[in-house]
Amino acid sequence: MSNTPMAANPLTRAVLEIDEYVSGLGWDQPARLFALVDTARLRTEQPSLADRLGLDEEPENSGLTPIEQDEIPTGKPLDEFLATIAWPDSVAGCALAVERLMLPPSAEAQVPKDLSGAALTKWVAEHPDRQEVRMTVGVLRDGTRDSALRLREKDSPTEVLTGSDLVPGLAEALSATFEE
Repeated sequence: MSNTPMAANPLTRAVLEIDEYVSGLGWDQPARLFALVDTARLRTEQPSLADRLGLDEEPENSGLTPIEQDEIPTGKPLDEFLATIAWPDSVAGCALAVERLMLPPSAEAQVPKDLSGAALTKWVAEHPDRQEVRMTVGVLRDGTRDSALRLREKDSPTEVLTGSDLVPGLAEALSATFEE
């Protein structure tokens, strides 16, 4: 059993479970994509997979089970890769864990206006106030979304921020993977 605090919402629980799993792998990890499946449906339709995932010990109402997908190709921008995904009907939602460098709002005013792409990425990477952050964003077919943010300098389960609108652009891109 994980020591993640029990969140009321199944999507929030799944996002926190993924955050905890990925944080156990350490930092400097590639982006990781997860399908979110209804745990009860998984137990009924694929009992052998449910056994392999250890879902027998879970309470009946545990909600969503994250299943890690194949590695995300590194040579392609994330948004382009996400645009190629089509989920089967058995998938209730998806989640992505990705590391990024962020600047605090106080530093954003210093960003040179003429930088873009690789030059901007390099400028942020060299900024003394930059912060490494891991973002775990989950969305469901019905549009429900949630996310967890973990700063590298405050790398503790009690310091994880959660909220539905922390990473709206990434949530939009993930939601688009469910559009016909």
